[in-house]
Amino acid sequence: MPRAGRGYPDAVTPVLLSTSSVFPEPTSAAFATAAALRYDGVEVMVWTDAVSQDAGALRGLAEHYRVPVLSVHAPCLLVTQRVWSADPWERLRRAAELASELGAPIVVVHPPFAWQREYARGFVAGLERLSGRYPGVRFAVENMYPVRMAGREFVPYAPGWDPTAAGFDAYTLDPSHCAAARNDALAMADAMGRHLAHVHLGDGTGEGRDEHLVPGRGNQPCGPLLESLAGRGFTGSVAVEVATRRAASRREREADLAQSLAFAREHLATSTPLASR
Repeated sequence: MPRAGRGYPDAVTPVLLSTSSVFPEPTSAAFATAAALRYDGVEVMVWTDAVSQDAGALRGLAEHYRVPVLSVHAPCLLVTQRVWSADPWERLRRAAELASELGAPIVVVHPPFAWQREYARGFVAGLERLSGRYPGVRFAVENMYPVRMAGREFVPYAPGWDPTAAGFDAYTLDPSHCAAARNDALAMADAMGRHLAHVHLGDGTGEGRDEHLVPGRGNQPCGPLLESLAGRGFTGSVAVEVATRRAASRREREADLAQSLAFAREHLATSTPLASR
């Protein structure tokens, strides 16, 4: 399939548009937007929109708009706990099947919720089994954050919000989540090391909540992070995942997404050796 954007795969790091970035518009709108703005591909957030769950429909959109699906976000959110199945392993298996059918090499997955005790106990071993079953797919576990309410803090994930504490074969780094955790994206990238496989590009202010701001509008080192990827030996993709649900119009939404894409490409084009940080 001909590629959109900078001519991927010649581009070193493809920049994708997460379908969540056009919410509340549907999955199909993300493909149209990605094509219009010349993103290199799409990350599909599997959620209650039936199109996001359907390989045939997604393949049709990818072919129509000439924008490939290059990553799939498994249905791990609270609002997607019943998508496909109540069984988290079945949801993850179907996400891997979807990625395989679409030729997407990455499945993004969150750590288990604390109340998913059995799932959490077998999480590491289960990911290894699925990796053996789907050798063309990497299951990239995403860094999350504690929840702060009324001056109190609790961690809704097991064994915690930081996946590097347990150790996995592949990670997704999300700077917006780093901000919510009052952590630093460069420090998280260092902790993930050579297992960093995918980046969700969004910013935050450290206000203790997940903001997914346009990169550059928060206080996370989004630019230096992107500039450091080449020096880290990063061979994955970067997916713009920003919140545009408060945009007053589609034009305003597209302006934010165009700015995010320009930010990503500008900083990815500048390689900074790690030793210079």
